[in-house]
Amino acid sequence: MARAPTTLLIRLYRFATWLATPFIGLLLWRRLTRGKEERGRLRERYGRASAARPKGPLIWLHGASVGEMLAVLPLIDRLRGRGFKVLLTSGTVTSARLATTRLPPDVVHQFVPLDSPLFVRRFLKHWRPDLVLLVESELWPNLILEVNARHIPLVLVNARMSPKSFASWQRVGSSAGALLGRVDLCLAQAPDDGARLKQLGAPRVIVTGNLKFDSPPPPVDIIAFDRLRYATAGRTALVAASTHPGEEEIVIEAHRQLAERVPGLITVIAPRHPERGPEVARLANEAGCPAVLRSDGYLPDRGTAIYIADTIGELGLFYRLGRVALLGGSLARKGGQNPIEPIKLDLAILHGPHTTNFDDLYRALDADEGAATVIDAPSLAAASFTLLTDGAARQHMVEAAQATIESFGGALDRSLAAIDPYLVQIRLERR
Repeated sequence: MARAPTTLLIRLYRFATWLATPFIGLLLWRRLTRGKEERGRLRERYGRASAARPKGPLIWLHGASVGEMLAVLPLIDRLRGRGFKVLLTSGTVTSARLATTRLPPDVVHQFVPLDSPLFVRRFLKHWRPDLVLLVESELWPNLILEVNARHIPLVLVNARMSPKSFASWQRVGSSAGALLGRVDLCLAQAPDDGARLKQLGAPRVIVTGNLKFDSPPPPVDIIAFDRLRYATAGRTALVAASTHPGEEEIVIEAHRQLAERVPGLITVIAPRHPERGPEVARLANEAGCPAVLRSDGYLPDRGTAIYIADTIGELGLFYRLGRVALLGGSLARKGGQNPIEPIKLDLAILHGPHTTNFDDLYRALDADEGAATVIDAPSLAAASFTLLTDGAARQHMVEAAQATIESFGGALDRSLAAIDPYLVQIRLERR
């Protein structure tokens, strides 16, 4: 495939990252002090491996954070089943911690190197991947150029391009084309994503669907769940998941209104950034709703109104406890969160009006009566009251939502079929 020439902007970016390389330590130190890096693994950010390369054909998957990692877990299992070794990289502390509990022992996790030519070259020299799969929208110029220079096949899987990102890339259209022109194949989540990627210069685009629809429900620690269920026996649970600043106040006020009508109500708030747990607890206590932090080792008692789920990798636990879930990032203007996991765990779904990250899905859910929109504390309290007290209404919403997400499935098989020629080629070259 002919590659588009680099642009002046890309060359300037590469020059700037070369110049910045000696000062990366300052950036990493600042991120470390803010809890955004792991002290013992900083070397990985420089492209220095902390593990040996597995023997045999190796596929490198990279996803930015938790959502991308969870989306590709079934794909990783299928690749392993075909005899391929897998290296998974991500860029957040949260995803790295989740990797320790969710990845099979033979899958290597590393922090992705920062996008400096030196670091990416060092990384590639050690790992020597046979195929690179970038998840969703990870278009790092140096990474793409260095992979391309080594003639390693590069595929975007579960690729998406939001209208906002599309508008940003359009402003540097020739540079977008120079990068996407080096991608061998784009497997898009939806037709709109595919059309935007093609318009920006991706030469081969196939709409395969969203891998997240084929992901299993999150696992649960049975012992931890039994303890939590015992501590909340006889109580009714509302879950507010992945909340952002400004949303917790709405949830707390809705709890205040609901508590007068739903005896024994407990509301679980899982902030999108767990380090905000103490801040959320303070808001609840100041509002007269006694709150405790899970990270402090507490289980809720009869006096606990708000339970702050400020831990990593336990949403499956709280989803199984609740009956209704508000998906955060949708009352604040953050684009919303993925509702697939709570739907698969039989929760009724409420969301705010800002769902641009999952527009197609939420439109379908709302149209099928599989979810409902709320805008403030009174509407959240009213909708939650109906769903918490009317079992038939809740069951109707859950069944409608599950039928909707089932109709979106199949992305895993389609994605595997699309990359299968690359897997066959790797096998042939290895013989």
